[in-house]
Amino acid sequence: MKKLQLLVAAMMLLLSVGAHADVIKNSELNLMNPDVRKCLLDASSIEGWDLESVYSDSKDNLIMIFGKDGNKRMYISKK
Repeated sequence: MKKLQLLVAAMMLLLSVGAHADVIKNSELNLMNPDVRKCLLDASSIEGWDLESVYSDSKDNLIMIFGKDGNKRMYISKK
């Protein structure tokens, strides 16, 4: 039973390591402008990117994360 638990734990670890995606960061956009956000959403959806998360960090930067085929793009607002 212990070997089975170890095997399951090892497989979960492998899957979590293998699922790590490349992250491309872009901070050249002014995401505080609603027109820029709208254009980014439209252009990304045309290219097949899905909006996965939008949040504000501790420095009040707006962050938008898009995902496609295991890759991620992170857009951070320019101040």
